[in-house]
Amino acid sequence: MHFTEREPDMMAIGDRLLADAGPDTDAMVLDVTVMDGDWRREVRAEVIERVLAAMADACGLTEPSPSWWVTFRVIDEGSWGSRGTVLSVLSLLDSGVFIEEKATAVRAALGA
Repeated sequence: MHFTEREPDMMAIGDRLLADAGPDTDAMVLDVTVMDGDWRREVRAEVIERVLAAMADACGLTEPSPSWWVTFRVIDEGSWGSRGTVLSVLSLLDSGVFIEEKATAVRAALGA
């Protein structure tokens, strides 16, 4: 997760800036970005629900605010880079970071 705080005059809900909506307005946009892999609809839904629940817990709330939004983006294989090179989820499959069931599902999803 990457957190970027925005000033209330840089965000809007509908056609109203948060700065004009009042001090109690609660808005949050969470952008989950992952490497390509086994991200079926039900897995994405579970990730989104868990992220919202964790944020509510971290904020001391019993449930997420209706003005919190989560986007879930998958970066295509070969389209993620760091340290001067292109990274691949395929290079992680034999490293032990995935249980075998997940590694098999990722291989199948990527045709590897």
